[in-house]
Amino acid sequence: MPRLTHDRTTWLAYAQLGLWGFFLYGFGPVVPLLRDEQNTSAAVAGLHSTAIAVGALLGGAIFAPLARRIGRAAAIWSGLAGVAVGVSAFGTLRPLPATLAAVAVIATAGMMVISGVAVVLTARHGPAAPAALTEANAACAGMGILAPLVIGASVDAGYGWRPVMAVQVGLIAALALVARLWRVRPPQGDPAAAAPAGPVGVTAPAAADPGSPSVGRLPAGPADAPHLTSRVTADPGAPSVGRRSAEVAGAVKVGAGRLPRAYWIAWVLMSVTGSIEVCLSLWTADVLRTHAGMSAGGASAAVAAIVCGMFLGRLGGGRIALRWPPATLLLGALTVSFVGFAIFWLAPVGWLAVTGLVVLGLGNALHYPLAISIALAVAGPAADKAAGWASYSMGVGFGIAPVALGAVADGVGPHLAFLLLPGFIAAALMLTVRLSRALRIAAAVAGDDPVPARV
Repeated sequence: MPRLTHDRTTWLAYAQLGLWGFFLYGFGPVVPLLRDEQNTSAAVAGLHSTAIAVGALLGGAIFAPLARRIGRAAAIWSGLAGVAVGVSAFGTLRPLPATLAAVAVIATAGMMVISGVAVVLTARHGPAAPAALTEANAACAGMGILAPLVIGASVDAGYGWRPVMAVQVGLIAALALVARLWRVRPPQGDPAAAAPAGPVGVTAPAAADPGSPSVGRLPAGPADAPHLTSRVTADPGAPSVGRRSAEVAGAVKVGAGRLPRAYWIAWVLMSVTGSIEVCLSLWTADVLRTHAGMSAGGASAAVAAIVCGMFLGRLGGGRIALRWPPATLLLGALTVSFVGFAIFWLAPVGWLAVTGLVVLGLGNALHYPLAISIALAVAGPAADKAAGWASYSMGVGFGIAPVALGAVADGVGPHLAFLLLPGFIAAALMLTVRLSRALRIAAAVAGDDPVPARV
């Protein structure tokens, strides 16, 4: 069984991703406050999310060639420097075009950080990389809990949200100083991990020990994508040798042509679940102000409840995912999200609405990790291509849904407009059912036994 070692390189990577999480999860509560300052509509304010989507696509495209030229560690620090520059502009400039441009710069640089951290942790930990990447995501969410609280405290104190951008810059500078004093040297080798092969819906390669010759390697180069891949393991009691041979043959068949139907269902699913997360991030504070009667500062701070739920969900989700098939677990997570939304939307008081947000976060925590792990596993040897296309699915969700919700909110108010979210959850449930069916069909065609895979 792979063993995860927490050395200085690992802790630095966690901290680097955490600094991106501080901005990302603090950005949502800022958008309603910025809208008030700029006196714009909710739809126009939602364009800031579109700017994030555009920047994320640019950053994902820039990272690989930049890392080849200057090295991964330098590329990550370049990304953090870009975040600092963008955050400084975002905190000082007031016109709408300027803030949109600043957000695009931040997102471009932030995606370079995400990509670099994923590759560094994969290169450092090999078969234990999925565990390291899960912990890195938890660190990102942990810092995300802090950001809305700091913003809320600053607003309640009368300073507004802009001084918090200086806090972000200070944290980046402090981490750079610590890394220099520690003389941390991230690994520069090609990333190594257990490569997923074969259809996830039914069978997948059994987890191998670090010394086993069956442990594969993910190709480097453009494959250094910003997605955090997960290990997929088969039922421990199932015979592995014959099954693995069939799966590899099926995976090669997939890699020789286009990506399978199951992948594209997962792709749409990631767009829909991404829409849920970004809409909650951007407009939850508005609903808390207008429906639950919370102050502007309190509403901004309360957004941390979603991130807190995600943090707890990701801490415990890895162990749960070892016991349940991914599609089944995803259905459960979406159901939890629906229950949390119902509590939040119906709550007439702040404390009950915040409770609903925590439950929402618990469900949302597993949406993306499960969907991306299924998508990459069904792609087989084409996982690099699949990871590249997956970034566009998130861009679609982040770029369109918040603007659409904002446009509806301009007409009927943010509380009623939020009824779009249960529609997104229902669509995600239907897609998950279709995905599970497609995985079973793929397994039947491959001739595998119907043993659910474990993520």
